[in-house]
Amino acid sequence: MKAIRILLADDHTLVRAGIRSLAEKIPGVQVIGEASNGREALDLIKSQRPDIVVMDITMAGLNGLEAAARVSKEFPEVKIIILSMHANQEYVLQALRAGAAGYLLKDAATTELDIALQAVARGETYLSPAISKRVIESLLRRGGDSSDPLAQLTPRQREILQLIAEGKSTKEIAFTLNLSVKTVETHRAQLMERLEIRDVAGLVRYAMRTGLISSEQ
Repeated sequence: MKAIRILLADDHTLVRAGIRSLAEKIPGVQVIGEASNGREALDLIKSQRPDIVVMDITMAGLNGLEAAARVSKEFPEVKIIILSMHANQEYVLQALRAGAAGYLLKDAATTELDIALQAVARGETYLSPAISKRVIESLLRRGGDSSDPLAQLTPRQREILQLIAEGKSTKEIAFTLNLSVKTVETHRAQLMERLEIRDVAGLVRYAMRTGLISSEQ
């Protein structure tokens, strides 16, 4: 039987070590690499083509939701399991909209990792039992409404919004994204206009409310 090749992406070294330790004890699972942020994960996915990526939802530079959306578009054969401490249904729905095949809580039982990996490998969607009921109830209440507060922004604008919210200067953002300072300023002006937010503090609050960054950042 072919081994399930997985990649771990989390910005906490100890968390990655713990997940690796658990994963390596599961028969038929092979950990092929680790990434400390979304950009590293994308590079490794491109070169290693894992079957499944277990990815933290909040990572500096490029968060797990945005990375998952890119993976779904560029590498549709690679499945994503989002790893998060947030049981908030909005985070879960955003992850599913981004193309994630699973959503696993960080405080879940250790046996859940095995169950999630096997389910996703079979082509199923896995949600931690603690959140699945709430998400289903939310979907029923909304009548299938898939409105996403971030959907009005382009992927580039969401990327710049996250970096602004993380305290990066315009020059730092330009360097990180390989853009000109003028282009970054244009994107920032456009997203402020689209969101009707007039200051950086407002952008930070919006990024926290929509899950682009965590309150810890």
